Amino acid sequence: MNAVGLFKNAGESARFFDNCYGYAVFPTIGKAGLVVGGAHGSGRVYVHGIYVGDTTVNQLSAGFQAGGQGYSQIVFFEDKRAFEEFTRGNFEFGADVDAVAITAAAGGGVGTTGASAEASGGMRDATTAGRYYKGLAVFTIIKGGAMYQATVAGQKFSYTPKA
Repeated sequence: MNAVGLFKNAGESARFFDNCYGYAVFPTIGKAGLVVGGAHGSGRVYVHGIYVGDTTVNQLSAGFQAGGQGYSQIVFFEDKRAFEEFTRGNFEFGADVDAVAITAAAGGGVGTTGASAEASGGMRDATTAGRYYKGLAVFTIIKGGAMYQATVAGQKFSYTPKA
């Protein structure tokens, strides 16, 4: 099943497809760290279900961390303003505490995107705060790995319109 299909069938994320302006989906984001860490993933951006461009995400983190993990992520845009803000490039800082073991995960975070608590039991569970915050809602599905972290991280998205 493709990443969009996973999120359409994964708990709370499914209902966001019915009323969002658009979304960016990352089938796989790889993350690794030992004191200093990083993550990278590539994906596609859709407006009203139509492919409009490509996106990448890069993250740098520093703090108490070790291991690696892979996960899928989707970012829903509540309206055109949120979509335009995302496609201009949005740099954010956040403080995260996470623990991941295979496809079960638990964690929490606080940052410029708000506060959230999450738990993922596997491929059919998408985790999030379950609401839009500043026009964005983010869901993740852990694909696998083993990682613990208490870090400060910065995340940068880039966007390239479809040619």
